Amino acid sequence: MPSLLIYLHERTERGLMIRFLLSIALVFLLWGGVIAQTSAPKFSNEFLAIGVGARGLAMSGNQVANVSDVTAGYWNPAGLLNIRNKYEFSLMHAEYFAGIAQYDYAAFATPIDSSSHLALSLIRFAIDDIPDTRFLYDANGAINYDNIRFFSAADYAFLISYARKLPVLNGLKMGANFKVIHRIAGNFANAWGFGLDVGAQMDHRDWKFGLMINDITGTFNAWSHNSSLVFDVYTQTGNEIPDNSVEITLPRATLGVARYFPVHSRFGLEVALDLVSSFDGRRNVLIKSDLISVDPAMALEMNYKQMVFLRFGAGDVQEVKDFDSSTYHTFQPNFGLGFNVKKITVDYALTDIGDQSESLYSHVFSVKAGLD
Repeated sequence: MPSLLIYLHERTERGLMIRFLLSIALVFLLWGGVIAQTSAPKFSNEFLAIGVGARGLAMSGNQVANVSDVTAGYWNPAGLLNIRNKYEFSLMHAEYFAGIAQYDYAAFATPIDSSSHLALSLIRFAIDDIPDTRFLYDANGAINYDNIRFFSAADYAFLISYARKLPVLNGLKMGANFKVIHRIAGNFANAWGFGLDVGAQMDHRDWKFGLMINDITGTFNAWSHNSSLVFDVYTQTGNEIPDNSVEITLPRATLGVARYFPVHSRFGLEVALDLVSSFDGRRNVLIKSDLISVDPAMALEMNYKQMVFLRFGAGDVQEVKDFDSSTYHTFQPNFGLGFNVKKITVDYALTDIGDQSESLYSHVFSVKAGLD
């Protein structure tokens, strides 16, 4: 009799979980379809799709189901409930395109009570010291290099993350991000935006499941242009004078699954798979259609005594057309190492942001510290 009650309880929990996730997906698809009818660029706020933390980057972003540290504020806020420290901090710096672009990340997380967690995250992606040559020629028509000024094109994102355990289903964790976005292009233009992300995690026996929906309501960026600064130059060159506008970032959903395998008393292996789905038309990914495009990614993480980590990831499969009109597929491989000493973790990632024939490797370092 007790075993029958346990079986019925597990069946009820699974049924509730399936209905709950289907309800979220239905609302998401309906709202995404409404937003898709409006004018929205295919790529918007793409700096928020790069990723944070060398562990996540080395694993090709496979973090939705298994993230368990302060970086969950970015990958899946529900994972904040897996943090074991009272306070946790993380810092990351990366350089892209031979050091031209700077990417910085900082985050802090702490529990509110036994069933909820709070995190704050700050992201900056920028190209600094861009020459402004509008005043290169002086009043006499001579070149004067002292008149060259410099400006930055920078994107900022501030995330407030909240996670809470739900009593409806045993093991179900939910989280949400409220994010504020500020983008600037010198004194020429700037934008303010607001958005909302929601995430969920569920553990079932040895399996971990995760769902993350970014920009679930659509993220709106209101652009303001200082047209007077470029009016003369744009008129002379025949360019269109930019107008103030609103840019919409369409929703994106990621479904993840992960499992940990103890290989030996001192070794372990974690396998993860993420399916990143976009709803803004056909993209150059492995699975594509006019309605939905799906970009799969896989990752492995091996550890020795939870102190030394070796990571591999692969994703971003794309079809490339050659000069003879034939096509071939490329993918983005990643590699990483991690070292954990007491409550300090240092991670390294070697990421490939090009294809295999013309690769541009980037070195990423991040550090994480926990305090009680």
